Amino acid sequence: MKRRSLFLLALALPLFAQQSEVFVEHNAKAVMRDGAVLYADIYHPRHEGRFPVLLQRTPYNKAGGASFGQRAAAAGYVAIVQDVRGRYTSEGEWYPFKHESEDGYDTVEWVASLPYSNGKVGMWGGSYVGATQMLAAIAHPPHLAGICPVVTASNYHRNWTYQGGAFEQWFNESWTSGLAQDTLNRLVAQNTNALNGIWKLPLGSYPLFTFPTGVPQLDSPAALAPYFLDWLAHPDYDDYWRRWSIEDHYSEIRVPALHVAAWYDIFLGGSLRNYEGLRAHAATEEARKGQHLLVTIGGHAGGGEHIGEVDFGKAAAEFDEDTLTLAWYDYLFKGVHNSFAEKPVRIFVMGKNEWRDEAQWPPPAHMTRYFLHSGTGANSLRGDGALSVDSPAASERGDEFVYDPENPVPTIGGPLCCDSKHLPPGPRDQRPAEARDDVLVYSTPALARDLEVAGPVSVTLYAKSSAVDTDFTAKLVDVWPNGFAQNLTEGILRARYRNSDEKPELMNPGQIYKLELDLWATSNVFRAGHKLRLEISSSNFPRFDRNLNTGEVLAFTMRGVSAKNTILHDSEHRSALVLPVIGQ
Repeated sequence: MKRRSLFLLALALPLFAQQSEVFVEHNAKAVMRDGAVLYADIYHPRHEGRFPVLLQRTPYNKAGGASFGQRAAAAGYVAIVQDVRGRYTSEGEWYPFKHESEDGYDTVEWVASLPYSNGKVGMWGGSYVGATQMLAAIAHPPHLAGICPVVTASNYHRNWTYQGGAFEQWFNESWTSGLAQDTLNRLVAQNTNALNGIWKLPLGSYPLFTFPTGVPQLDSPAALAPYFLDWLAHPDYDDYWRRWSIEDHYSEIRVPALHVAAWYDIFLGGSLRNYEGLRAHAATEEARKGQHLLVTIGGHAGGGEHIGEVDFGKAAAEFDEDTLTLAWYDYLFKGVHNSFAEKPVRIFVMGKNEWRDEAQWPPPAHMTRYFLHSGTGANSLRGDGALSVDSPAASERGDEFVYDPENPVPTIGGPLCCDSKHLPPGPRDQRPAEARDDVLVYSTPALARDLEVAGPVSVTLYAKSSAVDTDFTAKLVDVWPNGFAQNLTEGILRARYRNSDEKPELMNPGQIYKLELDLWATSNVFRAGHKLRLEISSSNFPRFDRNLNTGEVLAFTMRGVSAKNTILHDSEHRSALVLPVIGQ
């Protein structure tokens, strides 16, 4: 027993030593320009001196930053974790994005004025915490010297709340439900759960807004999460969204950044766009050259060797966000010559399951078109849909399917957030979806040699519909020799937004339209013996809301109709998957 106690003490000594080197100040007050008081926990070295400061502004409870705070302070930084406005200990109204530029500016300058700060302030963290960094950076506070946004968006309409014009229903409802619990706890005890309402129509009647009677603070249906109804009320990209779009303000950002993206992450597209956009358009040449990118696997979909149903090997487990963040600021603030002094891009190559350093993103590639073909029809795995670099013949007929919003194609894995218990994310076998007649399946023969793909992925469709509006979805799949159909990346387009997400245009039933679907990006080696596959359909529910095909405002629509949708692939309508092929 004595020996066991000594063993446990030995394990605990490093932690005790680290904590003994760190002083923690809880609930430090920062007063914003309008008088609202925001509260932060501060971790700093016990010895005297001035240190660079690492700041996190979070809606997820500042107490969650304790582990990194202790580690950073022991490494010679001051770490400060603040509850954003209206969350947990901080005063004010919680409304996503609305106050983050001004509050971020004020907090950075408050941090820089602290007696143990050397005036260099960096920010860190992921998801919405990435948004607090990007929104602070566009306000360019003078003492902000670097950021480290992890898996976050570039535009809160186009790759946060909507994608391709479709409402990201599962994320919007599950994320809002989770956040609303803290707001609700301030008012009345009641549990929130996104599963309560995924089938509820109209979307504006989501049960999150059903409260007990007799609670004066909840005097309107939108009192708990007014932003959710505002998101539904603004399906087009308008001034509501422009005011806090990062993409529209790249030229105002003046700091170097480490952008961390992830395959299978819900914000993969935005993270890549932030890197590319700032590399090209940041305010100064120094800021443009100071952009770095790391692409790992998982993000919101999980981490480690095993993600979803795939083992990505030991190299995948090398990624540690805290270690990476400290290494970034060692390079940026302390002049340490580490991996950040080398090539600016590092990506995880799936299939080979190894890391690769690149001089740029996307890496040089040959954009290759894989054309859609079929004989008797591509409906389901039972069909004869094919992919080939050969152009389709004039005689090829199109493929038809019926999309019924009462029976949508179910979401199976992919870039999901924020309830993995009820809707598991990541790479998962797509064969259950491919068994449906409303899913068109196009595959190559088994590959004779490895095929490497790295960069942006898109699909060009020539399509028509019996409806005035409908959706078209696409999914890139790596088919293993045993038949396992591993999803890689996916996209959607709401047809009314085919020309612009600012001005919707309904379709003429029966008219052929050329549609471009953005599947974001991937880096994957399709091994010899594997097949390359493309799935086409019109739903991916509940990741995206169901298009009811009527052309009405979907947020407030209850009725739907079925749509007969057709994909054409002949010599005049060359529908194709477009892939960035490496080394050919």
